Amino acid sequence: MKNSAPETNADSDAIRRHAYEKYISTARRRREKTVAINAGEVHRALALNNRVPLVCAALGSKKFLTQHGLRILSKTGPPSGQSTTVTFTYEIVRSESQPTLDEAWQSLRGIAKDIYASFGGGEAYLRQERANFYGHGKDPLTRKS
Repeated sequence: MKNSAPETNADSDAIRRHAYEKYISTARRRREKTVAINAGEVHRALALNNRVPLVCAALGSKKFLTQHGLRILSKTGPPSGQSTTVTFTYEIVRSESQPTLDEAWQSLRGIAKDIYASFGGGEAYLRQERANFYGHGKDPLTRKS
């Protein structure tokens, strides 16, 4: 993946994917609580050319941290924070099997689909509930003709 072109999402995604596959997933399998990733090692492994700042940005990105349940414990290296000597040390705060809040919320989507279908759909269910709530013929949303 030799590239010296301007930053692209594809490159950032490839860096994050490599870091996950080589370092994070290995640490999880070993049940380690922390993992260290050196920007220079990632840069060399992906055969990048002059992309160290991109590697450092991808490894420190919120997207990478939230996607894999990580928290940065330390970032060592020069003050610029953009060098092959930069090493990120992460704490694994969420196990692989734990869903994120968004994933947990999305898993509830459609949970009552079968129940509403048994009433003839969501609208039919609401009509029936309104009719039973106000009593027969007293639904305030129904027009009187």
